[in-house]
Parts: sequence; structure tokens; C-alpha cells
Amino acid sequence: MVTKKIEMIKYYSLKSTTHVNYMTTDDKSQVIAINDAFYRSFEKRDIQAMSQLWWQGSSCTCIHPGGNVLKGWDIIRNSWDTIFKNTDYLEIDTEIINIEIGKEVASIVLIEKVTQINQRRRLEAQSIATNSFRKMAQKWYLVHHHGSPIMRR
Repeated sequence: MVTKKIEMIKYYSLKSTTHVNYMTTDDKSQVIAINDAFYRSFEKRDIQAMSQLWWQGSSCTCIHPGGNVLKGWDIIRNSWDTIFKNTDYLEIDTEIINIEIGKEVASIVLIEKVTQINQRRRLEAQSIATNSFRKMAQKWYLVHHHGSPIMRR
């Protein structure tokens, strides 16, 4: 029997509220790796790589900034295909604000800093996003992505 090391990790939200989570180091590193791979596949406009990260079922959801709720992998995949086909270049930086990891469910709240170029037009935008993951058959999958624009004042 292999015993996994458990560590206590403190994270701070935007309001400086302390969150304490107990998780295995394997789960933490796996969830962060899936999250990073999601943004690299997004940045590279690689639908095949992205497909390996998302749960392929009808229960997954995605909300693009300013968009409606998309439900089911086929519809979500089509939305990413459309974004990728209408974008010449993407650069994405992320800043993790909070991570919550349980036995089978995890979420990451972060800021996305996106630079997009299409037809020589450059657009820079920031969104706050929540990515939710579920562990199924010993593997973590992305099951929900919600991006909301951060309005500048």
C-alpha cells in the first residue's frame, strides 16, 4: 500500500480571506498541470490537445466571456473551433487566485490576460475565470470553464 504525502496549503483570495485545503501533492500537481495544458492548447489553438483535457460527456459546461452557457462536449468543441479559426494569434498569461481541491472535485479561480490578433487587429482583454475539474477513473478532467470580462473603469 502506497501512502500519499498530504500537505496543508494556504491560499489567499482577492479579499485576503485564508483558505486551507488538504490535498495530496499528486492531486495538486495534476490539477495544475491540466489547467496549464488547457491554456497552452488554447494559446496554440490546438483542439486535439484541448480535447484530451475536457470530459467528453454531455454534462460539461463552458461560458465564454459575454456568452451563453454551452452544454456538452460537442457544442463546446465547436465553440473553440470557431474561436481558433477566427484568430490569427493568441497569447495568454494567467494568475491563479485560488485553488480548491477535494477528493474528486477541484476548481481554480484565476485571471486570464489575453492578447488576440486577428486580421492585423490587436485586442487585449482580461477575464476572471473559474475552471472546474472532476476526477474520474483516477484522472482529472476539465468539466467547466467560465470566463467573465473584467471591466476597466
